[in-house]
Amino acid sequence: MSEAFPDIPKIPFEGPKSKNPLAFKHYNADEVVAGKTMRDHMRFGVAYWHAMRNTLSDPFGAGTSQKPWDDGTDSIENAKKRAHVCFEFMDKLGIDYYCFHDRDVAPEGKTLAESNKSLDAVADTLEELQKATGKKLLWGTACLFAHPRYNQGAATSPNANVYAYAGAQVKKALEVTHRLGGEGYTFWGGREGYATLWNTNIKREMDHLAAFMHMAVDYKKKIGFAGPFYIEPKPREPSTHQYDSDSAACLNFLREYGLLEHFKLNIETNHATLAGHTMRHELEVALAAGALGSIDANTGDELIGWDTDQFPTDIYLTTQIMLVLLKMGGFTTGGLNFDAKCRRESFEPVDLFHAHIGGMDAFARGLKIAAAIIEDGRLDNFVKQRYSTFDSGIGAKVEQGGCTLEDLEAYTLKNGEPVIGSGRQEMLENLVNEFI
Repeated sequence: MSEAFPDIPKIPFEGPKSKNPLAFKHYNADEVVAGKTMRDHMRFGVAYWHAMRNTLSDPFGAGTSQKPWDDGTDSIENAKKRAHVCFEFMDKLGIDYYCFHDRDVAPEGKTLAESNKSLDAVADTLEELQKATGKKLLWGTACLFAHPRYNQGAATSPNANVYAYAGAQVKKALEVTHRLGGEGYTFWGGREGYATLWNTNIKREMDHLAAFMHMAVDYKKKIGFAGPFYIEPKPREPSTHQYDSDSAACLNFLREYGLLEHFKLNIETNHATLAGHTMRHELEVALAAGALGSIDANTGDELIGWDTDQFPTDIYLTTQIMLVLLKMGGFTTGGLNFDAKCRRESFEPVDLFHAHIGGMDAFARGLKIAAAIIEDGRLDNFVKQRYSTFDSGIGAKVEQGGCTLEDLEAYTLKNGEPVIGSGRQEMLENLVNEFI
């Protein structure tokens, strides 16, 4: 088929002095920073649902997005054409990965059998394109929130027939993800929660959700899928409350139901904002539990109370994210998936390129700044010194697990009132500003 973006060349790296809006100013894929190339640090992914499918509608108006390659039908042929467009888009941006929901890439039929047949047909095309280009599937997932049958949940639906349908859909999505070499599989509980507690039995719903996850783990083993499962936290919207509300809630659920060894978290900035947290908080909580797996790279508008899914351009944000990733040692199977959409006013195909270029450049700057902060050492040294009383004496005894309340009392009676040091918050903020 002919090019979908004939007037747009492959996006070059031209450096910070370039005025070309279709060039990278900071993202140089093969540049080595902190021992790895930028490409390997970031593992950027295109979100199929936004880049290829989002119409840019909002609660107050119809979609504005111009997609001249799309004939507007739900045909399999149109879905296959869309796959070619996505791979052309990735190629011109130099992005190696993509992510999808099953219903993003293939039309839903009148029956599950029809839907499965459609998904297999489009997966044939995706497999051919992956082999031809070397592009990879970062993770797949099932859309268990858009269809009216899921209006009261999927794995937490009060209707066992809906629950069964959701399980069948996940089974197929797992099979296709495995077939396409997906490096992980994500569960986003878009409607796994409640609108009101007057009609909700939380205990039964949580038990049902856990049973669903255990079935998925069992089937993953059966088909030989080796990638991790991810859970993506989000507190609310569209539901009043969703059970996977933040990193801590997800980890608590996984521990309570014996699932933690099988799951990591896929953290999204906009969801952290809706939970009343910072992105860094959510990442640090996941990292502390050894459960940080992947990241949906976007941001939200703090003045708007819903999930705006904007492209990340805040250098402080990307620096904080990359500091956590470098602390973790980098991604293994996860990556930075641009779960972000253009603004409704930015509706031309070229705007998709501007948006991704900006996000990639922002993360490149964040990587370099984070690496410089770590190499400088002052921030890490301050934090280390702040906890130094736990490196020996009574503090070390606490950390080693051999301390009692009697020991703490005896120590305090002998040593008297503690002398504490300043947290130096302003100094540390100034320190970070030196690098930004």
